[in-house]
Amino acid sequence: GTYNTILYITNVSHCLPEMVVNLMFLLQVIKVYSEDNTSKAVEVPSDVTAQDVCQLFVLKNHCIDDHAWTLFEHLSHLGIERALEDHEYVMEVLSSWAMDTDSRLYFRKNYAKYEFFRKPLDFFPDHMVSISSETNGMVDHCDLIQTFLNSSTCPEIHGYLHAKEQSRKSWKKSYFVLRRSGLYFSNKGTSKEPRHLQFFADFSDSDVYTVLAAKKLHGAPTEFGFCVKVRALLCADDEQTRTCWITAMRLLKFGMQLYQNFIQPHQKQKASPMRSISENSLVAMDFSGQKSRVIENPSEVLSVAVEEGLSWRRKSCHRLSGHGSPSTAQSSVLNIAIHVAQPWFHGKLSREESHRLIAQQGLIDGVFLLRDSQSNPKTFVLSLCYMQKIKHFQILPVDDEGELFYSLDDGQTRFTDLIQLVDFYQLNRGVLPCKLRHHCARITL
Repeated sequence: GTYNTILYITNVSHCLPEMVVNLMFLLQVIKVYSEDNTSKAVEVPSDVTAQDVCQLFVLKNHCIDDHAWTLFEHLSHLGIERALEDHEYVMEVLSSWAMDTDSRLYFRKNYAKYEFFRKPLDFFPDHMVSISSETNGMVDHCDLIQTFLNSSTCPEIHGYLHAKEQSRKSWKKSYFVLRRSGLYFSNKGTSKEPRHLQFFADFSDSDVYTVLAAKKLHGAPTEFGFCVKVRALLCADDEQTRTCWITAMRLLKFGMQLYQNFIQPHQKQKASPMRSISENSLVAMDFSGQKSRVIENPSEVLSVAVEEGLSWRRKSCHRLSGHGSPSTAQSSVLNIAIHVAQPWFHGKLSREESHRLIAQQGLIDGVFLLRDSQSNPKTFVLSLCYMQKIKHFQILPVDDEGELFYSLDDGQTRFTDLIQLVDFYQLNRGVLPCKLRHHCARITL
């Protein structure tokens, strides 16, 4: 099963009978899966939270704790899943599962978990958000998140959704309105008058799930399905619309608790002398002179990076060959060997699988991975998320008088290996729509 119960009793020989209960504690054995479907069973206390379990696996697997690790609830028999909030009690979630169903907990990255606190504009389009029918005004995006967190105000999300109730087979497109009191749909166009709004679902005691394979399993008009378990299935026309609805429901349900979850790791970092892991902490440095200095000019960063790469490559090849100049074959072997162990390289991952992996780990700007090209075995592909869409960029090998380089821009910017290429585009956007921020990672439990 997914979990078992173990009862531990301390030495109670000197205790009064009424004290025995207080000296007992309950441990549960839960099974958690990774994205490659390997699993590990661990003992946890009965009041363990999702964040506690993530911290446990971060430590056990020696992962870098960038606060993106998340526990997912995956209900295969219903074709739905959701990210557990950090504060949720895991045993309460497991106790709601029906017997003899393939329900699982997954441990994986979720870079989009709290991104709406950093970039609310990316999650809440102007045309979908208003403050309330009472104030009859639009939300100032500077105060948007605060409006959700403040229980005295009434934020509102509105727009068209496709819906299919359990008792029906067909999908119907209606105008929906989300308020603190619940989700409603209008029976007269886009009217928000009370007499035209019909109650659809209450999410205060229900969780919001992403629907997997909505077209195949439920005949949905698009793949952007979600549901308020298990009242009815909903479907948006695009990813941004679905993300807006789901994020708003999370904020209205959990409110300030979500913000506390978001700031808690950052508060710990302030109290800790350890260096923060973020793109803002990455700077280009020059150590060639007597004093080190920060390189601010992007052109100089590129030239220094290329020169450093060439120098390192020559030294490495020289050590491998034991002679003077390295051969092209030796250089090629070295270039191949040094990137395969990197967490952002996913080998023979297909285009469709790269889409799924990036979508699972968060459709926010800068989530990326590198993989072998399926169409050309001598090239590689950078798969990158930008504006909630996944784009693919071919990395071509460039041969210059026996020297092998890699390039994203037809040889204009060259790198001696893929590690150097990734390092550069984490600091510089270059020809890409955005910098590389978060790599997709897979671990084996």
